[in-house]
Amino acid sequence: MLQFLANFKKYFGPFRLFESHAFMILLSLYLSFFLSFIGIKKFSKYLPKDRGRSYAEQSANAVGKPTGAGIIFIIVFVIVSFLVAPMTLELALIVILVLLTMLSGYLDDISKKPWNEYKKGIIDLILSLLAVLILSHFSETTIWIPFTKDLIYIPKIWYIIGGTLLIWISINSTNCSDGVDGLSGALVTICLVTLGLFLYLILGHIKISSYLLLKHIPEGAKWAIVDFAMVGSLLAYLWFNAYPSQVLMGDAGSRALGFFMGVLVLKTGNPFLYLMVSTVLLVNGGTGLVKVAFLRFLKIKIFHNTKFPLHDHVRSAKNWSNTQVLVKFVIIQMLITLGFLGLILKIR
Repeated sequence: MLQFLANFKKYFGPFRLFESHAFMILLSLYLSFFLSFIGIKKFSKYLPKDRGRSYAEQSANAVGKPTGAGIIFIIVFVIVSFLVAPMTLELALIVILVLLTMLSGYLDDISKKPWNEYKKGIIDLILSLLAVLILSHFSETTIWIPFTKDLIYIPKIWYIIGGTLLIWISINSTNCSDGVDGLSGALVTICLVTLGLFLYLILGHIKISSYLLLKHIPEGAKWAIVDFAMVGSLLAYLWFNAYPSQVLMGDAGSRALGFFMGVLVLKTGNPFLYLMVSTVLLVNGGTGLVKVAFLRFLKIKIFHNTKFPLHDHVRSAKNWSNTQVLVKFVIIQMLITLGFLGLILKIR
């Protein structure tokens, strides 16, 4: 009997669960969800009210709703990350930068006069640069490209420049896509779940396949734990943001989420992965950035018959409802993501 109890404790004891990365991923997911759910339900009444956007389609529907909920679910994400994930210095610094990105967005949310886009752009650029400097210091600046046989070494200076630009684009594409109830949150969730699977199931365990090379990341499971902490927090927010929304994430949420996605893409070792897992976010929000840049700095008009973000165009020109925009955009992203995964997972 004593031997049976000893074996049971050895293989099924409660503390053994905490040695399992899979269990810790689930723990971070559910803990973040429930804490964020309680936090949003209890504290959303103290959030600032949305002022609307003069250039956005149907923005009047959001006026007066609590906004800036990112401060709640991002703080939960940070707390759960430090409680659950086996922290490295690199990972801890990135989590702190996510918090700082959220705070920069929240200060804009509560400001009586909205910050101008140049001020926000510079802040985003600084935070993006800090993140890439951290990643390049703790990790090798090599990348993998699907269907090639070798890792490609990127000189640190070009890695820093390219990585900073990627995170900056991710921040602003995500922010621009936040205009339809549930849309930005749902698309980011698809992206984060995909990246989490890459970090835990693929990149953490497989080095070389017959068809492509995958960069091995020994600490990939630790990053996956933090990734799913964000997924849990975001799912709780979506519970309240489903149409018709009760609360909005504001810049506090959208900028922090975009920052975190960009960092995770760089951590996988394949910056081109962003094109696959965030295609709709990039086209929906990022193309508008290109349109504005060409018009403002080069005096060239492009996409002059298309309103951006693209969700505004289909609502005004195609008469799509908010629900149609959400469902159709999510379907498109799912098809792209699943198709890409089908190619990547063709491993023997």
